[in-house]
This record gives sequence, C-alpha cells and structure tokens, in this order.
Amino acid sequence: MKRSNAEIVAIGISTGGPNALAKMLPMIPKDIGVPFLIVQHMPPMFTRSLANSLAAKCNIAVREAKQGEPIVPNTALIAPGGKQMKIVAGADGKSRIVKITDDPPENSCKPSVDYLFRSVAHHYVGRATGVIMTGMGSDGTAGLKLIKQNDGTIIAQDEASCVVFGMPKEAAETGLADAVVPLTEIADSIVRTVRMG
Repeated sequence: MKRSNAEIVAIGISTGGPNALAKMLPMIPKDIGVPFLIVQHMPPMFTRSLANSLAAKCNIAVREAKQGEPIVPNTALIAPGGKQMKIVAGADGKSRIVKITDDPPENSCKPSVDYLFRSVAHHYVGRATGVIMTGMGSDGTAGLKLIKQNDGTIIAQDEASCVVFGMPKEAAETGLADAVVPLTEIADSIVRTVRMG
C-alpha cells in the first residue's frame, strides 16, 4: 500500500519537552495544512501556560485542547495535564473531534502518549505521522507500533539532541522509526511527510 500524505501529526514528549517544543514548533510553516496533537507529560495547569508560551513563538495556532473541540489544520492542541486525550469521530461521521477523558493513567502517565497515538492510528490509517521526542520511560512505543502497522510514518528524535533518550530509544533502535533526526531537523521531516507529492 502506497503511503499517502500525512493528514495529522501526533507528538509525544516528556522530560526536556517544553524547551524542545519551543525550538521545533516555531519551525513549522503556518500553512502546513494539517492539525497537530501533542502529549507533553505535565501536571494540570502547566499545559495551559506551555500552550500560551508556544503560541507566542509559533506560526501555527497552539492551545490547550478542550473537550469536543474540532481538529483543524494549522493548529496544535496540547493534551491538558492530568487528563487523557484521544480522537473520536464527530457527529457528522466525517469530522474528527478531541475527547478529553478522566481514564486511568497508562505507563504511569496522564496524559499518556500511547492513549493518544492509539486513536490517531485508528482514525487516520495510512495518513498519520507519529513523532516521539525527548523523555523518560517508554510511553508512546506501543502507540507508535500501531501507527506503523496502519501505514503511518514515524519520526524519532536522535539521542544526541534528547535530554533523556528514553521514549524515542526503542523506535530509534528497533527500526520502527522511518527517520531518526536531531531536534533541529524534526520540523523539516514532519513537513516532508505532509507534502510527499
């Protein structure tokens, strides 16, 4: 099956994340044409201030996700701290909306990257890019495997540019990742998956 251009970008990140996102997200062009969903491991309240500080630096819109919010292009939604975030079908069956839940932690994480990635793999078969960045532990690995099984593209941050090479490690070392790149090249790699034609 030929991979089509990505229609959504899902990012999982933890330790060292705010600084990494502050470097990477401003490099995304404002007309990229796809939505971004981000899980950054953080407690409640902190994700909103992270979203606000990123919004001031980025060409795309960045905000903390709200329950029932539609997923729209050129906008990054950050999972609220202390909650889980996934994608569900909208009432029309065609659109996709954000569902914020109080489901239990996964990999001791809430928000959990795996929780988000599973829903992305399910709703965007062959049309998703999963990005795994600096962070401790292995949250995201199971979700990345699903995205890959469903013909998505995986980008992992390289060890040298990670604060902690935990979350991207397995994707980078097992061949799960289609690209393993330094922080400064992640944005370009994302753009290439969106504009392959």
